[in-house]
Amino acid sequence: MRSDGAHTPLEEVGKPDGAVVRDALGVGVAVGLSGFAFGVTSAGSGLSLLQTCALSLLVFTGASQFALVGALAAGGGAVTAAAGAFFLGVRNAFYGLRLSQLLALPRAVRPFAAQWVIDETTAVSLAQPTRRAARIGFVVTGLSLYVLWNLTTLLGALGADALGDTKAWGLDAAGPAVFLALLAPMLRTGTERAVAALAVLLGLGLLPVLPAGVPVLVAALAAPVVLWAHGRRNASRGHVGEEER
Repeated sequence: MRSDGAHTPLEEVGKPDGAVVRDALGVGVAVGLSGFAFGVTSAGSGLSLLQTCALSLLVFTGASQFALVGALAAGGGAVTAAAGAFFLGVRNAFYGLRLSQLLALPRAVRPFAAQWVIDETTAVSLAQPTRRAARIGFVVTGLSLYVLWNLTTLLGALGADALGDTKAWGLDAAGPAVFLALLAPMLRTGTERAVAALAVLLGLGLLPVLPAGVPVLVAALAAPVVLWAHGRRNASRGHVGEEER
């Protein structure tokens, strides 16, 4: 609140630009380096150097890329592998709906920005208190991650032969592990932790019985389920309180 008693607009309150850039670079660099794991895994599954690099340049959503090459490595057909990757990437469409309102980018820029609508840019953008900070976080995270992911993908694909049996290294888990490590500290409330726990249970429980990518979509139902249960519990408490009065 200002000294004259008026409320300060939201756009005037927020972190310094330097702090936003630092946080965004931290995410971009940490996750971008895991592109090496994708390059190695993709080459180990039989994709050529050109195919591996094209996936990172054009698809640019790590989970879908790992799902695709993982399905191919397991002996799945190209159609099945692509379908799993597609289903896993559907979540980015929902991210886009939220970010379009938050960032409010010019129409001419949106088709290019859509390439960077992924887990990491969404998490960084939504964590910011103002639109300006969200835009900075989105751009810095997207740019640093895109450049590093593609560079390390190339290096990983080139170095796959030197590593030998890529499955023995467990590098396909590196990307998701890095993102989970970055996401975990953001779960501050009991509701957020409940959503995360239920999503993990749904994803892991359905993994053996559903096609690749579908368990992740089903796990997204954790949020409305937990919020519904939370609302019912609050309503029940309010009803009990009225009866006691």
